[in-house]
Amino acid sequence: MDKKAIAHLVDHTLLSPVADWQMISNLCNEAVQMQAASVCIPPCYVKETVAYLRSYLQSDLPVCTVIGFPNGYMTKGVKFNETLEAVKDGADEIDMVINLTHVKNGRYDAVLNEIRAVRAACPGKILKVIIEACALSEAEKIKMCQVVSESGADFIKTSTGFAGGGATLEDVALLRAHVAEHVKVKAAGGIKTVEQAQALIAAGAERLGASSLLAQLKE
Repeated sequence: MDKKAIAHLVDHTLLSPVADWQMISNLCNEAVQMQAASVCIPPCYVKETVAYLRSYLQSDLPVCTVIGFPNGYMTKGVKFNETLEAVKDGADEIDMVINLTHVKNGRYDAVLNEIRAVRAACPGKILKVIIEACALSEAEKIKMCQVVSESGADFIKTSTGFAGGGATLEDVALLRAHVAEHVKVKAAGGIKTVEQAQALIAAGAERLGASSLLAQLKE
């Protein structure tokens, strides 16, 4: 896959808690120039980012934001309301973090209910479910593939990038093998090179979350 095609799969991401508006606007400029899949930014910047893209850059580039980020242990109601606000502000795509405590307690019904609640709060929008694969056993990852497949979500996503582990070829291949055909795989966290991106795509990723990959693809 050539660099231009890879760029089209990248959610150009900036989720630093100290990101200022200049950094966010630069992210948008780069994403539009490279025809990325989306920009992924903190919820507090969604409304401003949508206005900047639509009015100033005259771009329909999708705006993605994160819910329950990065730890995921907020209540279902908090995530539901956070999603409602993000959609009201103009978000096109939602990347939610699951409650890992539910997984560790074997409460997969609670995880499923939580995802379905977020799904209900963003009808017609793309929903990606972050399972934080680096924190899960193989059996837990496979079970989460089943849960996400039943939930109505569009993607299963490997990582937040904030938990000490990122996307691996093994995890992407495992998720692709066990998730339903209608669910896509997003690889995120630690994707720094074109070669990494190509390998993850070959393993089954159909979307990439990365903060520095577009700079590599420009070269």
